[in-house]
Amino acid sequence: MPHSAATPSCANSLNTTPIVLTIAGSDSGGGAGIQADIKAISATGGYACSVITAITAQNTLGVSGIFAIPVEHIEKQLDAVFSDLNVVAVKVGMLADADIIKVVADKIKQYRPKFLVVDPVMVATSGDLLLQQSAINTLKTALLPLADIITPNLPEGAALIGSKIPTNEDEMDAMVGALRLLGARSVLLKGGHLEQDQNSNDLLILPEDVERISAKRINTQNTHGTGCTLSSAIASHLAQGYELVEAVALAKRYISQAIAHADELVIGKGHGPVHHFYHMD
Repeated sequence: MPHSAATPSCANSLNTTPIVLTIAGSDSGGGAGIQADIKAISATGGYACSVITAITAQNTLGVSGIFAIPVEHIEKQLDAVFSDLNVVAVKVGMLADADIIKVVADKIKQYRPKFLVVDPVMVATSGDLLLQQSAINTLKTALLPLADIITPNLPEGAALIGSKIPTNEDEMDAMVGALRLLGARSVLLKGGHLEQDQNSNDLLILPEDVERISAKRINTQNTHGTGCTLSSAIASHLAQGYELVEAVALAKRYISQAIAHADELVIGKGHGPVHHFYHMD
């Protein structure tokens, strides 16, 4: 069952399983990527299926290798899932290059799932770009305009609009207009990188409004996979019939608790994962 007792404002019928497809890379360490997505979707009440776009060799200390799945096989995975399962919401994470972005966008347009959540995984923790500029351009033109919501962190948001990375909330606020022009129906600009702030404040940028979503900042190094987890939880709640603003609020509450309980896990020697199943202890 979902971790939240809240009721969807537009609930699915009782005989409908809220199926969420995650399209992303695999994390061999289990803390981020497809593995985090499946955990988050399951923990918040959805049924997770997956299309793997890349296989990474990584652990809590970092990434040591990335192997992109051939485009033809990504296409076969997408057709296999969409032709059989009633996918209500799709979450998109790591897409390794422009060709993969194009095939994912084409299949989204072909199968038309009700909801699309895009987490634009573009910038490594080190600050290095994970996508070439040509691929970023393809992401902006082919995929982002199809999205109900995109969930960039501050470095990703800055890369998408060609600005410097904000260092305070005023500079975050100044990004709103340019982010709206990307064409997604809404944007969740995550403020987690403003580590000097007492709270972790995100901006939910809607067509005519901006909502500030705040949570107390948790002092832990175990934050691996937070972006994957949050975007997957949003997709899971959308699939269950929650309106967008409520789905984002529930997902923010979920990730905040998963971070707050992260130190109860002892995983690896570096930045460990959040605790996706904290509510089952």
